[in-house]
Amino acid sequence: MRSLPAIACAAALSAALLLSGCADPHGLRVAGPAVSPSPPSGPAEVTDPVYVSDAARRPLQRPASFALNDSVSLTGLRWTSWGDATAQATGGLSGVWCEPECEEQPYAVKVTLSGLLKPERRDRREQGAFYSRATLVSDRLPPDKAAALGRVSLHTPEF
Repeated sequence: MRSLPAIACAAALSAALLLSGCADPHGLRVAGPAVSPSPPSGPAEVTDPVYVSDAARRPLQRPASFALNDSVSLTGLRWTSWGDATAQATGGLSGVWCEPECEEQPYAVKVTLSGLLKPERRDRREQGAFYSRATLVSDRLPPDKAAALGRVSLHTPEF
């Protein structure tokens, strides 16, 4: 009868012989061209998130509504573009200056955000870009208000 160590040694030797039969005695050889990495499916550069700040200076992305400043509110916004040099939406416009007329039914408005500002990258935690201007166009605005809302400066972080 064989001893337990002798059986274990024979099993290990058998396994080594079986496995060595699958390999080339001169080592592993690779033939053919090397596989090229696949190009990324997205844009070549990761884009930073883009924000607009509301009157309270909170950063928002594609907001459905927000206070542009202390006297102008935008509601029901439907964004058709966001994140490029300009962002565009349609929605409702109201404020204390048009009450009571626009309180129940905000004026239809076209919103364009522009003036995209990106901070310098001193610290990689500083990420994001902010729109710095808004243009509001509505057929219901009186001429003086239309001129004032034709170019509104938005809150942006200190860069």
